[in-house]
Amino acid sequence: MLTQKDQRSIRSKLDNIYKILLSKKDIDYFENEIVQIIKYFNKKNPKKKKNISEKTNLIICYGDSVYLEKKKSLRVFQNFFQKKLKNYFNTIHFLPFYPSSSDSGFAVKNHYKVENKLGNWRDIKNFSKSSDVMADMVINHSSARGLWFKNFLKRKEPGKDFFFTVNSKFNISKVVRPRDHKLLKKIKIFEKSDYLWRTFSPDQIDLNFKNPSVLIQFIKIMIHLINHGVTIFRLDAIAYLWKENKTKCINLKQTHEIIKLFRIIINLLNIQTTIITETNLPEKENLSYFGKNDEANWIYNFSLPPLLIHAFLFENSSYLNKWSKSLPNTKIGNSYLNFIASHDGIGIRPTEGLFDEKTLNNFLKRLKKNGSKFSYRKVQNKIKKIYEANITVFDALKKSDYDQKGEFYFERYVAAHAIMISFEGIPAIYFNSMFGTSNDEAKFIITGNNRDVNRYRWNLKNITNKLKNNKTKQSIFYHNLVNLLRIKKRQKAFHPNAKRLNINLGTKIFCFKRISLDKKQTIISITNCSSIPQYPKLDKKYLKWNNLINPKFKPFKNKTLKLKPFETMWLSNI
Repeated sequence: MLTQKDQRSIRSKLDNIYKILLSKKDIDYFENEIVQIIKYFNKKNPKKKKNISEKTNLIICYGDSVYLEKKKSLRVFQNFFQKKLKNYFNTIHFLPFYPSSSDSGFAVKNHYKVENKLGNWRDIKNFSKSSDVMADMVINHSSARGLWFKNFLKRKEPGKDFFFTVNSKFNISKVVRPRDHKLLKKIKIFEKSDYLWRTFSPDQIDLNFKNPSVLIQFIKIMIHLINHGVTIFRLDAIAYLWKENKTKCINLKQTHEIIKLFRIIINLLNIQTTIITETNLPEKENLSYFGKNDEANWIYNFSLPPLLIHAFLFENSSYLNKWSKSLPNTKIGNSYLNFIASHDGIGIRPTEGLFDEKTLNNFLKRLKKNGSKFSYRKVQNKIKKIYEANITVFDALKKSDYDQKGEFYFERYVAAHAIMISFEGIPAIYFNSMFGTSNDEAKFIITGNNRDVNRYRWNLKNITNKLKNNKTKQSIFYHNLVNLLRIKKRQKAFHPNAKRLNINLGTKIFCFKRISLDKKQTIISITNCSSIPQYPKLDKKYLKWNNLINPKFKPFKNKTLKLKPFETMWLSNI
């Protein structure tokens, strides 16, 4: 039942977004439309709640990460998931499964359809019966070959006035760019010349949220997705949503108000859902998307991947320690989504303010030696800067200046994941990372797209055979990672909101304490970030605690803790 207070909350956000642009009568109309959407949904759906816990683990994949010829890929993946992943992951993030014209699904042509070769909405719904499903709302832009843009060119609905255009007087000199292509495209339409705004590519045209009909469309898309089993929404490229003349056109107030409106709406729906913002930005800007616990439920922990990989490549945890000490603890209802790899690259913008120029340059040089490609963004004065490093985590951690032969590549890999899995928040593992997948150089040669090095698709028979043989690389990596997830699921101190306290034990160790919400369990996660044994001086009481990762192995010699090269221990009081 929607109260007057609920309606006032919706109205307040609409006023904050549109008061300057629309009349009171128009805002009344859109307020009523949102209210009716919520009422109709709740009438059809009984209340359904869900909670995150230490059992919450997320796998990131494409609808065709596993395939078989002449089979619908979502059904092939479900078969694999049931046999190999279901016991360790209760949440699946399917990257865009809609019809798309480019960017591996992120140039969406129609959010209301499933790409035919992948399957249909029944397949998505089937996953939701036993797992939480996360899906993208590609909210900043839409395909130049989609229905909306075709209708835009014809002044037809839906699509009329849906895309953001500017005239020659619009000052873009301060605009913050995530890419290096030409931002504006001049077109002659409706007997006048305008410029289309293209933040991410010539095929991805930015939507016009100054038209509230666009906002209403995405509220309806969200409802449609919930009706088909999706309960977690990734708001792709959300930071770039609102544009104003003479501004950076990123992180603007109206963008935050739109997220707050979405949060209000999902809080009023009978089926509990979650919003996660994708903001590959410097730390302070990324954290701002929590708002005052009234914006995103989850945010990606974008600083973690580069800091973690740097610590192992340079055997120096000082940057990781400093960051961890200053990173605020989350509140109930909010969470970090921790990851090392995703379908994209390793973001470099999140290192701004964390790495000095020399440290960053050395980091990038090392990644290049390990096989990384780089994607660039354009800044003022036509200068280009590296936006992300395109490389799999396996290749990124394979060799270092201290370990030029890659003697400890396996230990580095497992330790990095052990930290990520035990850190405050929800762990998200990219499908290919489960098997230590290398750069897909063959795909890159064919497409020329840097990001394709990290988007390998597995034939079901191939990966199944690899996992049957305990001696294959894929099997060894898989069993080590699922073992960590198996242990993690049983520890109350690994609840996403369990308190985290950083413990600084010098530049070769990364250590933190997790304390369960009921304060009964404490776990010390301690990792040797170097290629030589370390003997950290922990309080003696910890030496009696249980070694969760390797219970049979007693790591104490002369009442001293010994960590082998790149070893992680989880020491628990119970």
